Amino acid sequence: MNKQAEFKNHQREIFHFQLRLVASIGFVLVLLAILLVRLVYLQGVRNSYYQTLAESNRIFIVPIVPNRGLILDRNGVELARNYSGYTLEINPNKTANVDATINELSTLVEVTQKDRKRFKKQLTESRDFETLMIRSRLSDEEVARFAAQQYRFPGVEIKARLFRDYPFGEKASHLIGYIGRINETDMKLLEDSGLDANYRGSDYIGKTGLEQSYESELHGTTGMEQVEVDANGRAVRKLSSATPVSGNTLVLSIDVKLQEIAEQSFGNYRGALVAIDPSNGDVLAFVSKPGYDPNPFIDGIDPQSWDELNNSPDVPLNNRALRGQYPPGSTVKPFMALAGLSFNTRKPEQAINDPGVFYLQGSSRQYRDWKKDGHGSVNMFKSIMVSCDTYYYGLAAELGIDNIFNYLSRFGFGKKTGIDLGKRLENGEFDGESTGLLPSKEWKMKRYQQIWYPGDTVSIGIGQGYSLVTPLQLAFVTATLANNGVAYKPHLVKEVRSLRSSENRFISKDPIYDLNIDPAHLDLVKSAMVAVTQPGGTAVYASLGAPYQIAGKTGTAQVIAMKQNEKYDAEKIDERHRDHAWFIAFAPAKKPKIALAVLVENGGHGGGSAAPIARKVLDYYLLGKVPKPLTDAEVKEAGEHD
Repeated sequence: MNKQAEFKNHQREIFHFQLRLVASIGFVLVLLAILLVRLVYLQGVRNSYYQTLAESNRIFIVPIVPNRGLILDRNGVELARNYSGYTLEINPNKTANVDATINELSTLVEVTQKDRKRFKKQLTESRDFETLMIRSRLSDEEVARFAAQQYRFPGVEIKARLFRDYPFGEKASHLIGYIGRINETDMKLLEDSGLDANYRGSDYIGKTGLEQSYESELHGTTGMEQVEVDANGRAVRKLSSATPVSGNTLVLSIDVKLQEIAEQSFGNYRGALVAIDPSNGDVLAFVSKPGYDPNPFIDGIDPQSWDELNNSPDVPLNNRALRGQYPPGSTVKPFMALAGLSFNTRKPEQAINDPGVFYLQGSSRQYRDWKKDGHGSVNMFKSIMVSCDTYYYGLAAELGIDNIFNYLSRFGFGKKTGIDLGKRLENGEFDGESTGLLPSKEWKMKRYQQIWYPGDTVSIGIGQGYSLVTPLQLAFVTATLANNGVAYKPHLVKEVRSLRSSENRFISKDPIYDLNIDPAHLDLVKSAMVAVTQPGGTAVYASLGAPYQIAGKTGTAQVIAMKQNEKYDAEKIDERHRDHAWFIAFAPAKKPKIALAVLVENGGHGGGSAAPIARKVLDYYLLGKVPKPLTDAEVKEAGEHD
């Protein structure tokens, strides 16, 4: 009985064993089938995909950043250039402790507090995958010292780069602008415009001025290299390459020597100057004072320096020539005279008696002339020569705001000139300048929900009230007047040179419109503007000893409104509340080669502060020299203000 039970148990064990064996074999076969199917899928169906991945691990695409184009003045002087050098850069994603790493690096190369602040600023603005510069312009000794210890610093490397440099520093800074590191906002704009592929490997982009306006010309085309790498990521051999195309060179209409003379002539004054060739729109000088040194902005200006610039009461970052808006003052009077002649509101010989005050019909309010006792009998010629306010109060009232608006807007008041500064729009235009303000009935109703009053028109007649212009705009309309009503769009870039094709592309110089002004009207106004700079005029200072004729007009723009019958006394007013000084001019008067507008902030009257600046610019451009400073006696003899 026991033997039979043992036999049966043995049979059962064999059966269970065989069952497990079959199950195991079946399981193994299933696994093998799965592996086989997977192998067929990977080697067959997905072969091309994984082959591509393998190739991408073996082949590395290295972008080659093109050389940025140069910016030259009209005579070939470099205003923005490149030079090669070494930088020490950190990849924050590959560095465990950035601060500790910087502390260690400072034992090998000098890392100043300014470098640290700039690095932290870059860190907050950078893209996640890029390296950030902690030191630039390393010496050969510093490069060698770090190279010997590089193994201690994962994520830190030395790179050879081309650096942008602005050799003239503060001079012409507002027109040249600067480049800066590409931030997230820049990258988003590049992606939206489909240009991000051309910026692979690039760290910099134009931020302001011509560097921004002509970014597409200056940047060039990025090249690439296909490099085979080993398992450790080291380059083994170069497979193929596409040569980068350097950016184009910009040749400006600016004469940098004239620019220097103009900037120096301002001394400690704040202000702006724009000089234009009236025959083609070439901008010869473009000044905004004070300026700033653009070089620190390239790698990211440190917070302390940024705060000093940004919070300065002189506002050096403000491009006064392009975006500053000021009342034009009496510089509007030649254009008002042309309007009066055009609408036959005043005859040239028609005279008024100026007692020094004007009363609007039906009103007791006094509109005072700058000269207390008035100018006596004044016709149109004399009204410009002595800048008679009373004459233009009456002329404005007779013309009416509608005629004033229609005529002055034809010249370009209240409109952008279209100069090539600012962000380039899709239509090829530039969005950088302010429009100024030429007021109208519709504008006042929309802005203040008020009707237009006759008293508003009276103030417009002498360039006060709501009127505003930019120095660029006033230079443009002056150039148009000098060129007998034929207008050319002002431009800073004269020529674009391609290094690859050796082709030069010149900026179009076709006139944008012709106002068809009556020659007799032009002759009268121009001759009166010449008289402005002669004895008896308001800007004798401008032409003393000049071997050529200057046609000009002074102007004074109020900063703060004076109370009725209150006398203006500059000595009793805070310096920044004093009147702005204007002077517009062109020369030689009969065949103008240059037209300009000068603004001196809080400079008082145009004949005393703005006209001397203009004279130095005119003398250098026309004669190749700068006049000597006038004596005190000559200054006293210079004439009255308007």
